[in-house]
Amino acid sequence: MIVRALALSLLLTSPSQGQEMAPGSTVILRGLDRIAGETTELRIAAGEQVDYGRLRITLRECRYPAENPSADAFAFLEIEDTRDAEALFSGWMIASSPALNALDHVRYDVWVIGCQ
Repeated sequence: MIVRALALSLLLTSPSQGQEMAPGSTVILRGLDRIAGETTELRIAAGEQVDYGRLRITLRECRYPAENPSADAFAFLEIEDTRDAEALFSGWMIASSPALNALDHVRYDVWVIGCQ
C-alpha cells in the first residue's frame, strides 16, 4: 500500500513529467456490476456524490493535463458501502493506470475514464 501511495504521489507531483495539471469540475467514471455483467457511465461533479448499486461515490477533486485534456485523468474519490457506511476506498485513481490504486470490492468495479 505504501508503494502504491508513493508511486501515485510521484505521478501527481513529479516535475520531470513536464505537464501542468488543470482542475476539472466533473469526472467520468465507468462502473461494472460483475454479477449482472453490466457497465454504467457515471458523471459526478466535484463535491457531489452518486449512488451506484450499493456504493456511494464522492468526487473530491479531478485533474487532467492542461495541454492535452484527453491524455489522462486523475480523480480523488471516496467510495463507501451504503448498507453500513463502511469506507471502501479513499484516494486517487488514474485513468491510464486503473490497477495502480483500485477499488477492492467483490461485486463492483469502478475506474476513471476522464475529467471535464
